[in-house]
Amino acid sequence: MTLLILGLVLFLGIHTLTTLRSTRAAAIGRLGEGAYKGLYSLVSAAGLVLIVWGFASYRSAGYIQIWNPPVAIFHPIALALLWFAFVALAAAYSPPGKIKAVLRHPMLVAVKAWALSHLLVNGDLGSMLLFGGLLAWAVYDRISLKRRGDMGPPPVDGFKPADAIVIVIGTVGYVAVMWLHESLIGVAVR
Repeated sequence: MTLLILGLVLFLGIHTLTTLRSTRAAAIGRLGEGAYKGLYSLVSAAGLVLIVWGFASYRSAGYIQIWNPPVAIFHPIALALLWFAFVALAAAYSPPGKIKAVLRHPMLVAVKAWALSHLLVNGDLGSMLLFGGLLAWAVYDRISLKRRGDMGPPPVDGFKPADAIVIVIGTVGYVAVMWLHESLIGVAVR
């Protein structure tokens, strides 16, 4: 559990640094942009490795169950949220379209939907720390973007070809992960 928590602190901590504009600017001023980006990437990668390693260690030691989610109720909601997360993720890397404009910050929307979908069906401590931590960070980051006035791409009238591509790519990604979840993650989708 310690490795998981340390990984979350490193990963989310360095990502939170980008929201603290004056602190970030001071760090870039001291280190230079290249060194800042290198250090940022190194800390992010180290945090991610510790999260994966820590969560795997936690799972192998045995889950610490906090509550038992009513899977029959939450499962359809979680699956719909997960599909939406994949569509939002695809929109984050797409050309401008209605979906990207409506979501404003599709990567954060994807993280929030993905984390919430996992929180709904996992009631163990490790999952609550991992997915709850990522959800809390994404909510915080969206609030900080709004306060800075970064409202994302401008509005778009009507659906664009990019929107159809986003839905197709998101759906294909969703189906692939559902199919491969057990072999990739080690847990079958219930």
